[in-house]
Amino acid sequence: MANYNEIDIAGLQGNTQAQPRVFAHNARALTIPSGATNTVGVLNFTAPPTPLPLGDSITKIQRGACLYVGNGGNVKVQMESFVDVTFYNVASGSFLPIQVLKVYGSNTGVETDGTTATDIIALF
Repeated sequence: MANYNEIDIAGLQGNTQAQPRVFAHNARALTIPSGATNTVGVLNFTAPPTPLPLGDSITKIQRGACLYVGNGGNVKVQMESFVDVTFYNVASGSFLPIQVLKVYGSNTGVETDGTTATDIIALF
């Protein structure tokens, strides 16, 4: 029997010192699509079967994910607030302690905006 656990991560509260930095309980390597208008959702997983087998539950994550960038470059993302932002010249081996929902594709052809960094891992 497969279990799909619900994960409900509450918003941050308290003062700055009490807030978490980058703590992850899971990770997912992202395959960045070609074409700067294409995206990969950082939390897109295989959909559970419908209807669920008796006794199974569903994973539900209500927050974005932080990113680890293995090979540096530009990283264009959709933030948890649905704002699109490009981080330029991100160094290899960097953590981006931001909450993102999507990572945009790599530059191709005449496109001038998109993700050029590779080996990106979503941490959540």
